[in-house]
Amino acid sequence: MASSLRRLLFRGKDLFAKRNIHSSASRAKPPVAGGNGPKQQTLSANTNSTLQVALQNKTQSGNVWAYITGLSLNEGNRPIFIRADGKSVYRPDSPANVLSPVQDDCAIPLGNPGNTVNVTIPKMAGGRIWFAIDNKLTFFVNPGPNIVNPSVTNPTDPNINVNWTFAEFTFNDAQLFANISYVDFVSIPVAMSIATRSGTTLSVPGMRPDGFQTITSEMQAQAKRDGKPWDKLIHSYNGRPLRVLNPTNLLATNGNAWSNYWDEYVQRVWCKYRNEDMIINTQAGAGNLRGRVVGNELQLGDAGCFTPPSSADIFSCSTGPFATGSNQARNAAIPRLAAAFNRSQFLNTPGNQFPNGGKPNMYYQDHVTNHYSRIVHQVQKDGRGYAFPYDDVVPDGGDDVAGTVFAGDPSVWTVSVGGN
Repeated sequence: MASSLRRLLFRGKDLFAKRNIHSSASRAKPPVAGGNGPKQQTLSANTNSTLQVALQNKTQSGNVWAYITGLSLNEGNRPIFIRADGKSVYRPDSPANVLSPVQDDCAIPLGNPGNTVNVTIPKMAGGRIWFAIDNKLTFFVNPGPNIVNPSVTNPTDPNINVNWTFAEFTFNDAQLFANISYVDFVSIPVAMSIATRSGTTLSVPGMRPDGFQTITSEMQAQAKRDGKPWDKLIHSYNGRPLRVLNPTNLLATNGNAWSNYWDEYVQRVWCKYRNEDMIINTQAGAGNLRGRVVGNELQLGDAGCFTPPSSADIFSCSTGPFATGSNQARNAAIPRLAAAFNRSQFLNTPGNQFPNGGKPNMYYQDHVTNHYSRIVHQVQKDGRGYAFPYDDVVPDGGDDVAGTVFAGDPSVWTVSVGGN
């Protein structure tokens, strides 16, 4: 499971430099190995061949468009769009040249504020519902065919100054799995709910209407407090903030942006666990792994040894000691270690047990922490939102904090944009 967390589900050859360099590990995957996720949700694994999706315009603009992209599961994972009519499927051919324009109109107009547009989707993996306000998005196709997604890091991307966002999903024979993703960036509020044939409704209310403004203000304030480039995560156009990038995306333009940010915290962790046991519950076959720091490595039983992670390793959750491989115990330990670092849990969790020893009210308490994730969670109506790649790690029996919903018998999936 863990290796799939780093899989880009659109393999378009990236002609835009360093697009999505950490691969946005959420990517509408099932929960992290071990069965984590909202404990009230169960799967009946009885999905229909298609799914109705209700797209709601809760912005204050009458110029809002949605795009739906993904891999068609009934066509060998062929990349597809849903056309502007919200029903028919556009299957781009493999072009002769890279960055070839998409030939069909795939912008679904959402109409005036308060309007709902009903669309139909087939079985899809790696799906995204994109929303753009006041300007349409530009997609390209590369040989393959492969869809080239909009970028938030490359200044030459035609979408760089468009106000847009997305939600992620997979709809297959077993379930609809969806999440509101802030792993790349945060901008426009999105909310979602699944009505099931069994009569239940599962929902993620998303960000408060003032959430984005709060995030930009808090990023600026945090930069003043610790002198780190949190304010540089804000992308503005004509003086108006459009989005706040996650810390890893800043590395696309400034490889030294975070330099030694996490070093002091890592040193404190290494010092503590020279004399105390760390217990990682893999929530999988490897069970509990008990370890200590010996020399300059964390020795964690069957998961092997971990060198001190760098700032880039911690923010990305995928490099250095957090790169996955063939060792299943290690692959299961990595999400728990990376999550505990981003949440700064290692020094204040009872019993030194991760993730089972901590609760959300104990996350982000150290002055060295992932402040982007801290603030993103702070402005969600219920505290749930996918803010870093392993944000779906939760204690056994714990509540979801990543803003995921899934159901085996979905009837209508409602996705709203705007937060009003």
